[in-house]
Amino acid sequence: MPRQTDITKVNLQLEPYQVILKPVVTEKGYDLAEHRNIYTFEVNSLANKKQIKDAVEFLFEVKVVEVKTQKRRGKKRRTRRSIGKTTPIKRALVRLSDEDRINYG
Repeated sequence: MPRQTDITKVNLQLEPYQVILKPVVTEKGYDLAEHRNIYTFEVNSLANKKQIKDAVEFLFEVKVVEVKTQKRRGKKRRTRRSIGKTTPIKRALVRLSDEDRINYG
């Protein structure tokens, strides 16, 4: 039987629209965007910081200064008869230069 390789170790080239999945719109996110110029995005779990930076700069035409990432594990959830798990996600906190802004609307 052939051995399976770990897909996270493969040098995978993702397109910018495959890296950034959606913005995370919360009260905390609006506060960070307004006061610190930091925007939060849900990103592909295989994307690295360089790919995230390049994707944000390409899609929104802004200058990225810093990228921080978070991996959030799925939580266990119970229903009446079974136990399930929510989907794990990866988030990116992207700080832009002082001149640039992203308009969500």
